Amino acid sequence: MNPINIAVDAMGGENSPNKVIKGIEIHSKENKNIFYNIFGDCNKIETTIKKTKIPSNLYKIIHTQNYIEDTDSPLSAAKKGKDTSMWLSIQSLKDNQSDAIVSAGNTGALFVIAKLNLKMIDKIDKPALSALWPNRNGMNIVLDLGANIECSEKNLVDFSLMGSALHKSLFENEISKVALLNIGSEELKGNSVIKNTYQILNEKKNSLFEFKGYIEGNHIMDGDVNVIVTDGFTGNVALKTAEGTANFITSELKNTFNNSFLGKLSGFLNINNLKKFKKKLDPRLYNGAILLGLDKPVIKSHGSTDAIGFANSLKVCEKIIKGNLIDKIKKNII
Repeated sequence: MNPINIAVDAMGGENSPNKVIKGIEIHSKENKNIFYNIFGDCNKIETTIKKTKIPSNLYKIIHTQNYIEDTDSPLSAAKKGKDTSMWLSIQSLKDNQSDAIVSAGNTGALFVIAKLNLKMIDKIDKPALSALWPNRNGMNIVLDLGANIECSEKNLVDFSLMGSALHKSLFENEISKVALLNIGSEELKGNSVIKNTYQILNEKKNSLFEFKGYIEGNHIMDGDVNVIVTDGFTGNVALKTAEGTANFITSELKNTFNNSFLGKLSGFLNINNLKKFKKKLDPRLYNGAILLGLDKPVIKSHGSTDAIGFANSLKVCEKIIKGNLIDKIKKNII
């Protein structure tokens, strides 16, 4: 069996390349059939990699001292040239030297450079940024999360197909259930684009997913559906709100248990339940957003995540390659 080749932009995001290399170490312990093409400053990467137990036959370092900074605009990032770690890693994907690329770098730059180098899947007008989002029964796929502020009916229908293909790639034994994020569950609510999309999805049955109508923001985590479709503006606001709420809850819970002796005792007695609760809301375990619509897999790791979060983005790469994500989209796109 041929190994999966993952291109890694080692210089993007906070605390890189340290967290990137340590993330590779975590991922490689459980996955021996993965080869990592690591792009970035060779001196900095080797200094970190020597402190790990990553076998030397599992990676190759492609040296460049140039990289995209978080403060770069997408345009200035593209103008930096073709020798940045982000550009070279995407070029590796374009040239079929890698099967997927992951970067924790500048989201806008990744979006632009990926579009400059890679083709769109035939009949897809716009790419969508999609990510995992926990619910009571498992995981949601939510898209778009910021790539497109305005969307047409066709875009939302395409997102439904791509999101369902992603869901099938990650969770092959589950039935994909699609819902449109809206301000109400009634058929007549929402703007014209949402209502028209509802009619299209309701009338045209698709073998890839079941259409479940509308879903309101307060029911995203109920687990009744698992593919939630919206425009990039609404999706990004919903995501940031959910992240902020999760951080607030875990922070307040921690303060409550640490503020008194009884609180500490209660925390100690419930330590296993608290660990399960924390794990459920830990964003590192859902790290790895996918830029859907391109003809090759591009994965965006959160810039502020740590090694555990980066390892999970590598796990997403592995799953979508093994799950033949791109082929699933191509076979089902209208």
